[in-house]
Amino acid sequence: MAARRALISVSDKRGVADFARELVERGWEVVSTGGTARMLEEQGVPVTPISQVTGHPEIMDGRVKTLHPSIHGPLLARREVEADLEALERLGYSEIDLVAVNLYPFQETVRAGGVSVDEAMEQVDIGGPTMIRAAAKNHRSVWVVVDPADYSRVLESLDGGGTEGGSLRLELAAKVFRHISRYDEAVAEFLSGPGNEEGPLPPEISLRLERIRPLRYGENPDQQAAFYRERDAPEAGVGGLVQLQGKDLSYNNILDLDGALLSVSPFAFSHRPAVTIIKHTTPAGVAVGETLEEAYRKALRTDPVSAFGSVIATNRPVDGPTAEAIAELFVECIVAPGFRKEARTVLGAKKNLRLLVFPEAPVPRPTVPVTGDVMDWLQRDGAFEELRNAAHFMAAHGRHPHRRVLREVYGGILAQEPPCPPFYRLGIPQEDWEVVTSRAPTDQEWDDLRFAWAAVFGVKSNAILMARDGATLGIGAGQMSRVDASRLAVQKAADQELSLEGAALASDAFFPFRDGVDAAARAGVGCIVQPGGSVRDSEVVEAADEAGLAMIFTGRRLFRH
Repeated sequence: MAARRALISVSDKRGVADFARELVERGWEVVSTGGTARMLEEQGVPVTPISQVTGHPEIMDGRVKTLHPSIHGPLLARREVEADLEALERLGYSEIDLVAVNLYPFQETVRAGGVSVDEAMEQVDIGGPTMIRAAAKNHRSVWVVVDPADYSRVLESLDGGGTEGGSLRLELAAKVFRHISRYDEAVAEFLSGPGNEEGPLPPEISLRLERIRPLRYGENPDQQAAFYRERDAPEAGVGGLVQLQGKDLSYNNILDLDGALLSVSPFAFSHRPAVTIIKHTTPAGVAVGETLEEAYRKALRTDPVSAFGSVIATNRPVDGPTAEAIAELFVECIVAPGFRKEARTVLGAKKNLRLLVFPEAPVPRPTVPVTGDVMDWLQRDGAFEELRNAAHFMAAHGRHPHRRVLREVYGGILAQEPPCPPFYRLGIPQEDWEVVTSRAPTDQEWDDLRFAWAAVFGVKSNAILMARDGATLGIGAGQMSRVDASRLAVQKAADQELSLEGAALASDAFFPFRDGVDAAARAGVGCIVQPGGSVRDSEVVEAADEAGLAMIFTGRRLFRH
């Protein structure tokens, strides 16, 4: 009986030399191409060049090497069909019993960005998909392996006789078609990408999801649930977080973590430590401070009742004093750029508390004017570390340009571009903001307005947020009317005996009537930031002027439904 033959041609060379060597030791002949053949020869594995099988040299820098009947005839020949075997014998072709092929690294090439169409097209594999499709179609006769993790399973099956493993053969064939499908979708997505008019919202969207983990249950115990992410996408967002300790994440934890990353995102490049406390996906408190502990305590005072069982996000590594303060409260999760040794010691005593850190990321080049307070910040000791923390956060946040956010509704799926955070940076003018009242904000009010506008970004609509001195005072979230949201924010501040005198108010959308402004003025608010755009803007501005308030139009709505 002739030696069985394996054709090996891989871009992912993990474990392939050992796999080929094991086949040779079992009496197999190994046929290979180009770089794979050279690597196997260097590793001392006997190799038959593909050109010796085809009788034709590789041409066009390797573009054409396996597209030949002497390859595809043996791959497609059915061993149980006598006419197929007679055809092979008549043409002088030898059977191929195993194909180990994975495709050119297209996804890895284009993922980093800045790749031209011509460069990308050089990574579009032709011969590889053709071979593995043929082998998968004929999987009852030909083993086909595209994943190095399956090498050992195939060898174990071969040791059992080589003709067994029907279920494994079927599994590997299915994996081939998923492998090709993902590959083709990546090429199509690249060609429909930023340089194409279709942008992030093409006529068709194909989702390739892989399960990260099953969950104990969904929003409620009677609902099954699991957590997925897009295959081949960068490890970003909640799916990219690294858990250091604590219980497994629940469905609701994951929703709250997404809200936490969103709400702290405006403070990614802030020169001040920032903390957001999240309950039911929306902030219960947001603050900045000179230290992270100060920011936490300021955020907590907004609504300490709702903070029970919350998720906390920070824009700085958690230090010892902050950990001590947080440890006084029952918290579900903390997500941060890192945790200092002393913080891990303190929080490690709470075995069920989930600690998560952002993935590593390169430090970005500055994209904001390096002037004033920002220059002072960059010149301080530790500034570089803070910038690196910001980069790690942006990697975790995951809402990058040219990505899309999908949301399922009954009977369809909505897709949109991701929201861009209104970054909070002290001392940098908001050139696109318009003062619409007769009174302009004071310097202190400008900072309070910038902070309030950044903090309201993560609040569910209708959203009203009141703040002063870098901390929230009252938050009205998810109400059916803007007036109700205002009343709730005022009531929240009153419950904690926090004065609203001179506070800044941020509204995520315009005031449809003047009643919201009148209510804010009665509560003591001194300035307002809102998108503007109501047909009654003139009445709203008039109400602010009558009360002596300063009002800013940003021209941008921040709805979060």
